[in-house]
Amino acid sequence: MASLLERVPDVELVGQAASGEEAIELVRAHQPDIVLMDLQMPGLGGIEATRAIAAANAAVGVIMLTMFEDDESVFAAIRAGARGYVLKDADRGSLLRAIRAVASGEVILGQAVAQQVLQHFGTAPATAPPRPTLDELTPRELDVLQLIGQGVRNREIAQRLVISEKTLGNHISSIFSKLQVTDRTQAALRAREAGLG
Repeated sequence: MASLLERVPDVELVGQAASGEEAIELVRAHQPDIVLMDLQMPGLGGIEATRAIAAANAAVGVIMLTMFEDDESVFAAIRAGARGYVLKDADRGSLLRAIRAVASGEVILGQAVAQQVLQHFGTAPATAPPRPTLDELTPRELDVLQLIGQGVRNREIAQRLVISEKTLGNHISSIFSKLQVTDRTQAALRAREAGLG
């Protein structure tokens, strides 16, 4: 991705981040026009980082890059303030068009994603959609959620489950996205409601 952008004359790459926290710091330092944000990142996930960036500086256009095309990820990204949502396997031209469009104030969702959004709003009932259930979580994500509900810190969760903190961060981002929650407190509440706390 970086090498692609460095070859484009009208695009200047000002930084690369390995985590959500680092992305927020780089945005604060460089004030870029566009941020290409990975949905799944270690530490603070892409949705949470996008929400923080959008809240601090609405002028920054965040484009979410992901392999996932599910409704929950799309809507979580949009609610967080993303102005673009592009699949990682999109061709180079599509990505550059998205960057230029968002830089000029447009919202870009990609064809497949745009169809999902239109279907969602075209068939949306007048009442609020049902809350996502824990059925969508994997067994490992349920383990993580249970420990979050018990108030266990990330480092200890990783130790108990014998996984890296990076892997844990990916599980937590996935849990937040699937349950449409924004932080550990909301996740813990959902865990307790389900009897996991």
